[in-house]
Amino acid sequence: MFLSFFGNRSSKTFKPKKNIPEGSHQYELLKHAEATLGSGNLRMAVMLPDGEDLNEWVAVNTVDFFNQINMLYGTVTDFCTEEKCPIMSAGPKYEYHWADGTNIKKPIKCSAPKYIDYLMTWVQDQLDDETLFPSKIGVPFKKNFLNVAKTILKRLFRVYAHIYHQHFDSVMQLQEEAHLNTSFKHFIFFVQEFNLIDRKELVPLQELIEKLTTKDR
Repeated sequence: MFLSFFGNRSSKTFKPKKNIPEGSHQYELLKHAEATLGSGNLRMAVMLPDGEDLNEWVAVNTVDFFNQINMLYGTVTDFCTEEKCPIMSAGPKYEYHWADGTNIKKPIKCSAPKYIDYLMTWVQDQLDDETLFPSKIGVPFKKNFLNVAKTILKRLFRVYAHIYHQHFDSVMQLQEEAHLNTSFKHFIFFVQEFNLIDRKELVPLQELIEKLTTKDR
C-alpha cells in the first residue's frame, strides 16, 4: 500500500517506518490489501476480507496509515517549522493542544512540529507495544483495542488536516498532491467503513471529504 503510493523513491520519513514481520498473518493481510488497492477501488479495498478478524484488519491498516502519514509529513518538514507554524492548527478555526494522559496529562499549546513529533512518537509507542498490537499468531487483542485504534486514527487525522490547511501549496510545489489525496481518501474510506472517527473530529476537512468521497458512492 505504502509503496504503491510512493514508488521506491528515497523519500525521507519523519519517524522510522514501522515494519510488519514478513511471513506473519498480518503481513499476508497487508499483501491482500495492497493487491485490492491495486484494483483502484478504494471502497472495496477497505472492506474486511472474508473470514478475517476485525481487530487484526484494523491493526494492519493503522500501521500502514502511520507509515503513509509519516512519509507525507516527511516531505513538508522543511516548511513546517516553529516560526512558520507556532501553533498546531487546521485553518483559522481549529487548534489542537497536546496531551497523552501519561507524560503530559494537561493539554499543552505547542507548535505544529512539536505537536506532530509528540503525536508520532506516541503512536509509535502504541504500535510497538506487543500487548496492544500483538504481531505473534495466537496472541489475542485486548478488549479495548478498537478504542485504542480510534484514538490513534483520530490523532493521525490531525496531521492530514494540518498538511492540507497549512502546507498544501508546498505539497503542490513538490508535486505530491496526488499521493496526499489518494492516501487521505483511502484513510477516510477506511475510518468510515468501520465508524472509527466521530464526525465532529472530521469537520476541519469536511468539504474535502465530501468532494473526495461523493464520486465513489
